Amino acid sequence: MIQGNSWFVIDASGQVLGRLAARIARVLIGKYKANYTPYLNSGDHVVVINADKIRLTGNKLEQKVYRTHSGYPGGLKEVPAKRLRVNRADWMVREAVLGMLPKNKLRASRAKKLRVYLDDKGLLRHAGQKPQQLPV
Repeated sequence: MIQGNSWFVIDASGQVLGRLAARIARVLIGKYKANYTPYLNSGDHVVVINADKIRLTGNKLEQKVYRTHSGYPGGLKEVPAKRLRVNRADWMVREAVLGMLPKNKLRASRAKKLRVYLDDKGLLRHAGQKPQQLPV
C-alpha cells in the first residue's frame, strides 16, 4: 500500500468516458487506501493524458449535450458532445470526474489534484513528481 500523496498517470486512449471517470474519482477520493477516512482529503494526484482519444459508447457522441447557463435570462448554451470532443475533450473528462465526486467541502481540494491533457506531452510537465501508471 502506498502512503502519502502519490502521483498516478492514466492513458485515456480508447477508454470509455464514464468508466474512466469512475476510476479517477475513486483515486481522487482515496477510497482504495487502507487509511481512508470520509471527512479527510487523503486522495492522490491523477494526471490524465490522451483525453482526445476518449471513447463514448452507444449514440452518446450524437445525442449527448453539455449545458451551461450564464445566470442571465436566455443564457442557456447547449453544445453537443460531437463538437466539444474535437477541441475540449479534456473539459469533457474533467466534467465527468467532477460529477462523480461527492458534493461537499472537500470537492474543490480533490478537484485540484486532477490534471487532464489532450495529448501525452502534458506528462512532461509532471516529470519531477515521478507519476506511476495506475494499476488496473
